[in-house]
Amino acid sequence: MTDEFYCGYDSTWETEESQPKNARRQGGSRHVSRLFQLFTNSFLFDDFCFLSGVYIHNFHNRWAGDYNALEYVHTYIQWLFPLQEPGMNHEASPLTEDEVKCFLENVTAKKNLLESYKLMLDFYGIVLCDEETGKVKRASNWDERFQNLNNHTHNNLRITRILKCLGTLGYPHYQSPLVRFFLEETLVHGELPNIKDSVLNYFLFAVLDKRQRRSLIKFAYLNYDRKDEFVWCPKKIQMIILINYWLKIIINYHVYYQVINKSHSCPLSFTLYDYWQNIIQAIRL
Repeated sequence: MTDEFYCGYDSTWETEESQPKNARRQGGSRHVSRLFQLFTNSFLFDDFCFLSGVYIHNFHNRWAGDYNALEYVHTYIQWLFPLQEPGMNHEASPLTEDEVKCFLENVTAKKNLLESYKLMLDFYGIVLCDEETGKVKRASNWDERFQNLNNHTHNNLRITRILKCLGTLGYPHYQSPLVRFFLEETLVHGELPNIKDSVLNYFLFAVLDKRQRRSLIKFAYLNYDRKDEFVWCPKKIQMIILINYWLKIIINYHVYYQVINKSHSCPLSFTLYDYWQNIIQAIRL
């Protein structure tokens, strides 16, 4: 059964109290030590298929800007951005609760994760311009890197992994700015057509903060060309978004009318219908 509240994705529009609490797996000391050897620069990529015996800081230095290696080697991403779920590299074990806790308390580990993030952003033609807020922008070589990203869609999986890792390991505030960037590039600027579906289906729902996720979905809906085909939030929510959007335009127009006519209020004959007609005319102009 479906109704106007139905949405086939997640619980973005539900209250916190209505969501079940999921138990997380506890971990063992073997994996904790290996993770911290990696992220504190004391573990070598002994089983790494491309550069064996490389410390993480050496990896950052030697692989930065090596776009061919970053594109065609597929085993490093699970090491640089570990998750609490298995990936394609079976040597990179899923994170445990103990590992997450230790990671969040270790400054060096978090710093190395940040460097890994910057390295991958550069690979995608993006720059982290504010380490406090996580705001990102196009890099100077964005056109070339966007072409690569659009042509190699396996990077969609990598970006989803990076977003999830940021949320787990101390940078959840970085998630929303990156997703907003991809929404603007795909829906507003018409770039990266081959990743648009992944942005809407996966990137959006990797954002942990529900308020930020709602804001991103609203932005996506208002900038989506075929609104009748938008399936990433319930129909009733879509209607509320549109009503609020047009009410803001009406209010702003009302204020503008008062300023232009130096009047405290619009004439009684200036009906809501007149508002809409003037708004439509202004949009056409």
